[in-house]
Amino acid sequence: MTIEEIVRGESKNIEFKVTLPKDSEKYIKTIIAFANSQGGRLVIGVDDATRETIGVDNDVAFQIMDNIANAVADSCVPQIVPNIELQTVDGHTVVVVTVAPEPNRPYYLKSKGKENGTFIRFAGTSRPADSEKIKELEMEGARISWDEMVCIGYVASKEEIKKLCADITKCREEAGMSERKVTVSQLVNWRLLREKEGAWLVSNAFVLLTSDFFPFSKTQCAVFKGTERNVFLDKREFTGSVYEQIENAAAFVLRNIRLGATIEGLVRKEAYELPVEAIREMIINAHCHRNFAEPSCVQVAVYDDRVEVTSPGGLYNGLTYEEIMSGHSKLRNRIIANVFSQMGLIEAWGTGIRRIQEAAKDYGLPIPKIQVFDDMFRVNLYRSRPEKALGDDKGASEKHGEASEEHRRNIGGTSEEHRRNIGEALNETQTKILDLLSLNSKLSAAKLADQIGIASRNVESNIKKLKEKGILIRHGSPKSGYWEIIRVDK
Repeated sequence: MTIEEIVRGESKNIEFKVTLPKDSEKYIKTIIAFANSQGGRLVIGVDDATRETIGVDNDVAFQIMDNIANAVADSCVPQIVPNIELQTVDGHTVVVVTVAPEPNRPYYLKSKGKENGTFIRFAGTSRPADSEKIKELEMEGARISWDEMVCIGYVASKEEIKKLCADITKCREEAGMSERKVTVSQLVNWRLLREKEGAWLVSNAFVLLTSDFFPFSKTQCAVFKGTERNVFLDKREFTGSVYEQIENAAAFVLRNIRLGATIEGLVRKEAYELPVEAIREMIINAHCHRNFAEPSCVQVAVYDDRVEVTSPGGLYNGLTYEEIMSGHSKLRNRIIANVFSQMGLIEAWGTGIRRIQEAAKDYGLPIPKIQVFDDMFRVNLYRSRPEKALGDDKGASEKHGEASEEHRRNIGGTSEEHRRNIGEALNETQTKILDLLSLNSKLSAAKLADQIGIASRNVESNIKKLKEKGILIRHGSPKSGYWEIIRVDK
């Protein structure tokens, strides 16, 4: 404990007491809340109102430590073992009780029972957990994720099972992974399905990957004028399978940011103002790590200065901000995460934030801002240089917004522009391919085929011809790369 930490005041991880309360329940609630959340420190000998270090008398310091240890042992279920020590701050002795985020959740006050005695930290205070939060803590303590639980009353059709196998197989092929077809046996191994008395029981993950059964499983997308949530310019809501929501949300962002171009000799090269891989990673992470027990949904917002992706639920099972920034991960939705990995949507667990930061750095953009709240997680990817991202240049921000609006208005003219810049030698399928890739440079041949309504083989043949003409270039691996459209100006 340092004087700087005391000056900053109480927070979700720090609480001060001038003296040890005679009623132990007043501080045991805080210790329980720390154990059920991200951990924290209770400091005895600091005035929480003035942030003045008062200290405790050395004559009673050890007695205070014993009283705390005994109260915790007698009052908390399951057992909590905090670290209790004396520290010197600004010449005064204080008692510091450090509580780790404990694994055997929920922890509660024995005298009140689990229903009324479970506490959590919220905005710097210790509050009773409601029934939904207690259920979440119980699943964390039992090492059970919500997405692996059986969806009671949901009956999966053969068509749904067959389509999910086909979709995962297709994604694996597009990502350059094994070409082996995904079968029902693998869905069972991945705990999406289980057989009981000749019938299929499906997990919540299976339902999320095949339907819009859960009303909270959706992605809300919006474009706002300026840098605040005041005036809508456009908004969409995507439902259906989670991976389709991801593709639709990513395409929405690309439609609403600028598509710039540079001239190198006779070749015009186009690129989005933001790294496509970072946008996709932000949306994938939001769905992979969101709390499905929350009734909220994933939100994707485009502002003049940033793209903001928010997912319901704070950090999972005691994970701290420092840990996620160093690449550590705890999986809230283990089944979804595994399936995403099998589909090639995620490469390695715990690396998403780092990849977003690296992509922004490569683009010369400010470091993305990571915000952790009690009930949500947010990533901001900035659209301009640091001084503009902070709103110091109002004129530049307004111009930026106008450019985005103009891009939206001009999307309909994409086909005509392709023909004008590339020539009339394109057939209808090739033009449609370029139209779609202008909106989403990550689209695979299979996705293009679905949207155009033709066979994948036909799309692949036309992509090959576009590459031979020098109109299309593939960047990166089949798993995480993207398409670049090259235009030759005559």
